[in-house]
Amino acid sequence: MSQDEEPVAGGAAPKEITNAELEKLRQALQPLIDVQVGVLRLPKDTLVGFEPSQIGTLVGVIMDACIPQLDLVIEGDQQLLQKVGLKKHAGILKDREGYPDYIHDSGVRAELKLLYVDPEVVKMKKPSTPREPSARLTQKVTTKNVRAQQDTLLVVAYQLQPEKANPTLYVPTIIDLGVFSMIECIRARDKRLIDGGGRWFGDFETPCVLSKAGRKVRREGGDVDCSSYGRKESEGKHYNEDTNFGKLNRIPYAPLQEFMNKHGLDKGTAGESKLSSLFEGVGK
Repeated sequence: MSQDEEPVAGGAAPKEITNAELEKLRQALQPLIDVQVGVLRLPKDTLVGFEPSQIGTLVGVIMDACIPQLDLVIEGDQQLLQKVGLKKHAGILKDREGYPDYIHDSGVRAELKLLYVDPEVVKMKKPSTPREPSARLTQKVTTKNVRAQQDTLLVVAYQLQPEKANPTLYVPTIIDLGVFSMIECIRARDKRLIDGGGRWFGDFETPCVLSKAGRKVRREGGDVDCSSYGRKESEGKHYNEDTNFGKLNRIPYAPLQEFMNKHGLDKGTAGESKLSSLFEGVGK
């Protein structure tokens, strides 16, 4: 139970957000689809010099910095967020890394994550390896601060598309959005860590995975040292901080992965593995 939630009478588990409530929020936010965000405008002919990951990084950094003022950079109706019922959550005003990002008029809270989708008809450099989306649920979001009955993960998929006012320029355009139960995403994320031999250090402070040395000790039937962790293999610790912890395409929660696959994960353009192999890898 989150420290912010009220206990349920009779000792029952706290209520959790329902599928109906998730769908209601998704429908309320539908007007955001096809909205263009004028934080970056690139001539079409210049895109050939970029790899998709480079564009994703550029736009992602800009979009992430604009989250607290997203209503100011949306082209067209700058009151759109207010009209669909979203407003900044108090945490943003105090701390950019505060949780969550938004609260809806319905009382549902939303943590926003951005998913960059490669342009469909634009010629760009092809990377030698598939690009993995960088969006993640970090260790700052845990069962300690998630309200199971209120909290959602809002994933907004965006793509460079011709600007409506000037089609020779390409701008970030919202093409889809998914709304997911945050508590379910957190459970799946953390279960994957534990099932894979990892563990938390501190009170849900630092997620760590077995290092090469730790895996060797475990294979040989020895006792793994859980007293401390490292950040590099060269330190020789049995656990290292998990630098990929919480990446969205590594969270084995089926509704989330279906959304990711819809936008390229299963085509090898937006991640490192297909949905089936992601789930097969849990516990190995």
